[in-house]
Amino acid sequence: MSKKDKLKNGNAKDNKGISVNKDDFSEWYSQIVQKAELGDLRYNVKGFLVFQPWSVLCMEKMYRYFEKALQSNGHNPYFFPTLIPEENFNKEAGHVKGFSPEVFWVTHGGDTKLTERLAMRPSSETAFYQMFNLWVRSYKDLPFKTYQRANVFRYETKATRPFLRSREFHWIETHCCFATFEDAMKQVEEDMEVTKDILHDIFGLPFLFFERPGWDKFPGAERTFAADVLNPDGRVVQQPSTHVIKQDFVKAFDIKYVDKDGKEKYVWTTCYGPAMSRIFASVVIVHGDDKGLRFPWEIAPRHVVIVPIGDDKSLIKKAEELKKVIGEIGEVIIDDSDKSNGEKFNEWEMKGIPVRIDLGKRDMKDHKLTVFRRDLNKKEVINEKDLIKYLEKVKKESLKNLMRQADSLFNDRIKNVKNINEMKKAILDGNIVRCGFCSIDANGEKCATIVEKDVGAKVRGSNLVKEKASGKCVICNKKSKNVVYIARDY
Repeated sequence: MSKKDKLKNGNAKDNKGISVNKDDFSEWYSQIVQKAELGDLRYNVKGFLVFQPWSVLCMEKMYRYFEKALQSNGHNPYFFPTLIPEENFNKEAGHVKGFSPEVFWVTHGGDTKLTERLAMRPSSETAFYQMFNLWVRSYKDLPFKTYQRANVFRYETKATRPFLRSREFHWIETHCCFATFEDAMKQVEEDMEVTKDILHDIFGLPFLFFERPGWDKFPGAERTFAADVLNPDGRVVQQPSTHVIKQDFVKAFDIKYVDKDGKEKYVWTTCYGPAMSRIFASVVIVHGDDKGLRFPWEIAPRHVVIVPIGDDKSLIKKAEELKKVIGEIGEVIIDDSDKSNGEKFNEWEMKGIPVRIDLGKRDMKDHKLTVFRRDLNKKEVINEKDLIKYLEKVKKESLKNLMRQADSLFNDRIKNVKNINEMKKAILDGNIVRCGFCSIDANGEKCATIVEKDVGAKVRGSNLVKEKASGKCVICNKKSKNVVYIARDY
């Protein structure tokens, strides 16, 4: 039976935990999605996933961190329609060219054929910009900063993988208007700072921010910047990207403002897109171990599980008492199912809950608690009176511990290379390559295509801190004008 077939056969729990080490990444990931009940692929539309409670509970918390940051920075929330008229979609040539192969089209309403096709939004620039034309009139309206929490649809033709690459994904998209290009760039810098503050400092994910090369910009963008998270298997996952959009867009939608001197000018626009489903995938992959998931306290679906060792009613009563006490600091589950203790331990370690309390009669009599910390995979006995102090400690330390382990992924993983053979070896060994390149504008695309074809990797872009190029391009041997980073991706 293939790995794909195993997933298709269902998400029924077997309580036996993960049967492979994380080194076998593809199988490990398939098993963790299925056995920890993160998503169910049995929905009968290819490429679409049913998100199950354990992933949704985590992503809801992730959303809250991003939305709080955006609102504190002046973004206002909107709900826009899912459908975009083809007329809107076709107004900007670069955008439509970039997205047309991936668009789902609605052609009928009931049995009636529509006079105009409607696009299931692959991104919402053409929806927001139609309204910006009505809302933005004066310099007093600027900056105009918006966002929406939404799902978007793309007819992905590559192999799909739950959360990482699907035909529907869940994200936040911001769309903002500014008076000048400089103001738009300041917004991009703010987006990158928000990414660092949340992605790394709260979710514990290490990443590198690159400016994407000319041939890999967002469709219709002037400049594109994106965060790449490194997986333990050496591949990178693109996470939040932020863009200054070309004025072709605002000219197509005629979005103008009157400045202080009474002159009419076109605005500059930006967009930013943290995809919760993909970020969740990186949380799973980067923090997970051979036993399964591990969550930082901040975004754990639940913080503590209490496992009564036996079915004595006094244990259940004690568990309920502890749940009320713990409720002051975290969210609690009591597992009083009829599964064996071993099955329960396996399941909750696999699901990555930060703390497990094994509640036995002897411990209860002695006012002791046996606790297990998932971040350290460590069991210890504490005094019951010290429980809240202990949980406060775990709350404070779990993210730091997971972050420290995650950050170590980058240790010695960026390799300098001088030719394509060195590049192939470094990529095969699971590294990110740093090298000289002829150009990151359209002139370098031919060399980038060779990298994709011969090495199986992609030019991710250049460092935000300008690096001085020297020597020759690793592909064409022309003088190197840029320093680029190359890696395999998902």
